[in-house]
Amino acid sequence: MKPVRKAVFPVAGLGTRFLPATKSIPKEMLPVVDKPLIQYAVEEALEAGIDTLIFITSRKKHAIADHFDSEFELETRLAEAGKVDQLSRVTNIIPENVRSVYITQPAALGLGHAVLCAESVVGDEPFAVILADDMVLNRGPGALAQMVALHNRTSANVLGVEAIPPELTRSYGVVGVTKRDGLQFINTIVEKPEPSRAPSNLGVVGRYILSSQVFKQLHDVRPGVGGEIQLTDGIAGLLKTEPILAHAFEGIRYDCGSREGYVRATIDHALEMEDMREAVLSHMLATLKQAGRI
Repeated sequence: MKPVRKAVFPVAGLGTRFLPATKSIPKEMLPVVDKPLIQYAVEEALEAGIDTLIFITSRKKHAIADHFDSEFELETRLAEAGKVDQLSRVTNIIPENVRSVYITQPAALGLGHAVLCAESVVGDEPFAVILADDMVLNRGPGALAQMVALHNRTSANVLGVEAIPPELTRSYGVVGVTKRDGLQFINTIVEKPEPSRAPSNLGVVGRYILSSQVFKQLHDVRPGVGGEIQLTDGIAGLLKTEPILAHAFEGIRYDCGSREGYVRATIDHALEMEDMREAVLSHMLATLKQAGRI
């Protein structure tokens, strides 16, 4: 069994729900307190043992590569000023032994197409897919580390899932599962079904561990609305030949692709920081009193 060493980050989307901010800034570069979304995703991947980071970008998203590159002038000034803590926060974000690969997606043709762009780098190995705007907060092993451990134990593909309200099935890929030996084997996957046609309440969220055989399936997928190739369709094809597990990972997921989820993530992450917690709580208390909520 080959280990999961490569992770694909599809970061070519337009981020229209955050306009005008995302007119010039990739949505993955929006900060949650003091780190951009993409850095949280990369740190989660590194914790899971990933040593090759594959960013599927667009022509206008140079800021992501710039963020992970060294900045000589800034680093020099911080060093000369003796700001050791700040210097440590901007250097070696990605360790020297980890490779970063940037691939330009020529057109926004869907998540499946973005993953397909990584085929030449992934080769015939199992790999992870991480959507940076699905952010997970936990105090134990990260979501991807949990999924890698499950893959290592079973050799199966793994999809991250969570229970969703029925009215939200139109926004998710939804899986049906068969429970066996303490595991949830996926038997069907449907892209954005109506609540009445959803196979369960388990929605797929932005974490995947997939066999390289998914590329063959994606090559065969017929484009849908807008010419997009859906990853869900590729996974549905893969399901015919390989086991795929649903894993409800531990941790709180924030949909930072929505403004509400992004604000919630920012508040909760601030409350996790010792140097911010009391100030944030005091401000929240004052705001609630002013609004007449308490």
